[in-house]
Amino acid sequence: MADILNIGKITMLALADSVNPCAIAVLAMVLMTILIQNPEKRKRVLFGGLAFTLSVYVGYLFYGIVMIQFFKTFAELLRENSKFIYNGLGILSMVIGALNIKDFFMYKRGGLATEMPIWMRPKVKRLIEKITSPAGAFVIGFLVTLFLLPCTIGPYIVASGILSELGTLGALPWLLYYNTIFVLPMLAITLAVYLGFKQVDEVSGWKERNIKTLHLIAGILLFLVGIALLLGWL
Repeated sequence: MADILNIGKITMLALADSVNPCAIAVLAMVLMTILIQNPEKRKRVLFGGLAFTLSVYVGYLFYGIVMIQFFKTFAELLRENSKFIYNGLGILSMVIGALNIKDFFMYKRGGLATEMPIWMRPKVKRLIEKITSPAGAFVIGFLVTLFLLPCTIGPYIVASGILSELGTLGALPWLLYYNTIFVLPMLAITLAVYLGFKQVDEVSGWKERNIKTLHLIAGILLFLVGIALLLGWL
């Protein structure tokens, strides 16, 4: 039963994280950079996108383990105050969800806890422009994950708090599962561009046209998880 409940929580949190416009925008920039430098070598776009996605996956797995260890440090406190901790995680999830829903009605670029801050974006762009190969995409991917944290870390903190009671080894399969869901849109976009179903500028344009909807979907999922945690439904 506990595993079934965890699947519900972790899946909803990961889905909310996966539709974050930040990651989609950054991947589009990576693919565009590689395509401009290698216009006749579409396989480089495929390998570059896969390498970048893999580095994001590994980077976020590392951050997840660090957060699990952080929560484990306060294991005794967590056990004695588990209800308060769960309520706190539920409230955090609802707050981030509400901020995303707000972006649907009153969108502002670089929103708090929902998008990459404006001041970070030129730095990320300069990093990505240095990519010339799949190997470069992998290395730069690790650095870029640090810039993605402000807009993607919220759901991950909630998930790590929930999983911390399982310990590092027990939580590891769940972190792998979470991050697999998180990078699925990146994999889909990479394959769509490589196979010619979509151009990179079409992906970027789609993201811009649907950015409010993406925030709304993420917001609703996070808000529902928060309510479920507060009411003990999950």
